[in-house]
Amino acid sequence: MPELPEVEIARRSLERWLGRSEVVGAEANRTRIFRGAGGGRKAFAAVRGKLARADRRGKLLLLGFDSGQGLLSHLGMTGKWVLRDGASEPYSRARLHLADGSVVHYRDPRMFGRIEVHPAEALESLPAVADLGPDPWLHPPTGPSLRSALGQTRVPIKVALMDQTRLAGLGNIHAAEALWRARIHPGRPARSLTAAEWGRLATAIRRGLAFALSAEDSEEIAYVEEPGTPNPFRIYARAGEPCRRCGTRVRLLRQAGRRTDYCPHCQPARRSSR
Repeated sequence: MPELPEVEIARRSLERWLGRSEVVGAEANRTRIFRGAGGGRKAFAAVRGKLARADRRGKLLLLGFDSGQGLLSHLGMTGKWVLRDGASEPYSRARLHLADGSVVHYRDPRMFGRIEVHPAEALESLPAVADLGPDPWLHPPTGPSLRSALGQTRVPIKVALMDQTRLAGLGNIHAAEALWRARIHPGRPARSLTAAEWGRLATAIRRGLAFALSAEDSEEIAYVEEPGTPNPFRIYARAGEPCRRCGTRVRLLRQAGRRTDYCPHCQPARRSSR
């Protein structure tokens, strides 16, 4: 599922593609990606103009055009924007036709993503955007800021890190990666962390996001779940393998219906002063 680094890569690609050629046409299939708020397929088909802004808030893409039109895009589980020479692309659900003849497709096999059309000036005030917590790439966390956002809850720290109203952008992968880097067990209640552990976790989040952006940066994002895609992560989806730090076999547990890979030696259930 796309998380902050993957969505940031998509933002950079869209800024590059749409910044060099004007949108002269748009079309969309009749699918559920236009469910909920926004103007729907007809409003999308009317999008024209040059890109004026390409922003990201957490896992959301915000695109504004000089025509005054704006797009909010959530990639869901399998969505991605891709640049192609023509209008043919498997699983293409919506398309922006550029003046240079190329086409930017929204590709989404499972269609859990969504596109909303709004006035560009209204994007920041949409509830889906306004209700988000701080973005850890735009506003790098510190130990005290993380403790302030997450430190009063009894829920497991992994689950707390995935709460988008507290911290916007981390999901299953990067929450697990940060906890492994910080040597914190994912099942610990958030309020049980010490000041030193909050500091380690803040550093781990910053370094994990930087690592992912460097390792995954390309013209087109690739998901670990896609066949043939190598897994660049240190702990995610490595249950049964030796821990890359200590060699202990990585274990798997379920939290909030999601997988959590962790090392029982590096991430003990009790407090650690390391």
